[in-house]
Amino acid sequence: MDTVTHALIGAVLYRSIRTEHLSKAEKRALLFTSLAGSELPDIDVVSQLWDTGGQYLMWHRGITHSVFLVPVWAALLTAAARLWWRVADKRIFPLAMLAVFVHITTDIFNPWGTGYWEPFSRERVAIGTVPIIDLVMWAIILAGYLLSRFGRWPRHLVFRAAACLLVLEIASQTVQGLIVKHSFADRYDQVVLAADFLPGSYKVIGKQGTTVDIHRASVWSQPVLLQRLTSAEQADLTPLFAQNPAARTLYQWAPMVVVVDTPERLAVYDPRFWDRGGSFLYESIDK
Repeated sequence: MDTVTHALIGAVLYRSIRTEHLSKAEKRALLFTSLAGSELPDIDVVSQLWDTGGQYLMWHRGITHSVFLVPVWAALLTAAARLWWRVADKRIFPLAMLAVFVHITTDIFNPWGTGYWEPFSRERVAIGTVPIIDLVMWAIILAGYLLSRFGRWPRHLVFRAAACLLVLEIASQTVQGLIVKHSFADRYDQVVLAADFLPGSYKVIGKQGTTVDIHRASVWSQPVLLQRLTSAEQADLTPLFAQNPAARTLYQWAPMVVVVDTPERLAVYDPRFWDRGGSFLYESIDK
């Protein structure tokens, strides 16, 4: 998910708590825990500052998004809340656990994926059924805010209902996406998904030999072929990896790559992010 969505989810977690009877310090500590826990795993973006070997793709959403680090992040947030606000509310640690867990778990449904099982597995978990920016989730959170602001229902109940709807949205997107993916399974050796911004719509990328097809599909309509690509599977990528370390990282990180081998250029790119004639995850060298 994007930074804004994670922050909004953190706000939902905070507003799902009854806070009328709490002191100002307690409220601030719980708000800090909800928001910081919802953003903390993305602290890995600072690794760009010292990445000279093209490893950022591996580091971003890598070990910081491991499910095994959830209690570590929660302990740090609990300590920070106690230090700053002198608050020892017993709800802070489980709230921090929940906020961090929700962050790293929602991210596995995006095409980018995470190192969910690191350091015990280097596999990138990327289900691809939910877009990085899900406008339906934003609409649910906005509706929750408006109902809590102008409605007659208790605020914490409104936002608990909103949280349930967010889970249902992810579940709905995922069930539909997996049905669509399964419908392509017998056509290709490998199939991956990348959710569109339009709810229930997906890019389905299938690879058979050297052919890579990109379809737009949903459970409600016939698939449409958007692009047919050819991958130079027999190309020697050794000089590419030697001269451009980020290309090796991309090759290892992506569940599927297309290889380009022309007289002018040697390259690899991730077809999940193909749009308007190219992919923004593209690494190359000139020959």
